[in-house]
Amino acid sequence: MDYDLMNEQLAALTENVPYPIANLANAASLLYQTLPGINWAGFYLLQGKKLTLGPFMGKPACVEIPLGKGVCGTAAAEGRTVTVTDVHAFPGHIACDCASNSEIVVPLFVNGALYGVLDIDSPLIGRFTEFDREKLEAFARILCAAVEKDKSIKVKK
Repeated sequence: MDYDLMNEQLAALTENVPYPIANLANAASLLYQTLPGINWAGFYLLQGKKLTLGPFMGKPACVEIPLGKGVCGTAAAEGRTVTVTDVHAFPGHIACDCASNSEIVVPLFVNGALYGVLDIDSPLIGRFTEFDREKLEAFARILCAAVEKDKSIKVKK
C-alpha cells in the first residue's frame, strides 16, 4: 500500500477546493478505492455532544453516535486515534455492519478544535497496524488543512 501516493492524491484533490463536504466526499472515495481489505470509509462530524454521519463509502451506517460511545465516540471524546484489532471484543462497540471485524478511527481537528472523525472498517481481524495509523493520521492532517481554508466553518474550542 503506497500511502504516500494516496496522501499526495488527497492533497491534489483538495487543493483550492473551498467546500468541506466535497473534500470529505472525495477523501472517503479515495480511501475506499485505494485501501485494500476495507468495507467502509467515511466521516462523522461533531454536532453538539454527538457525532453525525458525514460523507462515506460503504453500506448504510449509523446516523448518530454519542461522544464516548463505540469506537468513533471514544476516539472523539479522548482526542486520539483508536485502533481496534477485533471490534467484537471492544466494550460498547456499535455494530453498523456485521461484516466489520476491525476498525481505526482518527480524530479530526480544525482550527485546534474537534471537527469529527475519520472512520475505516475492515472485514479482516487485525487489519490496521501502527504504520496504517501513522499514515492515516497524515491523511487526516492534509484533509483538515483543506477544511480550515473554508472561512465559513465555525468551530468551538
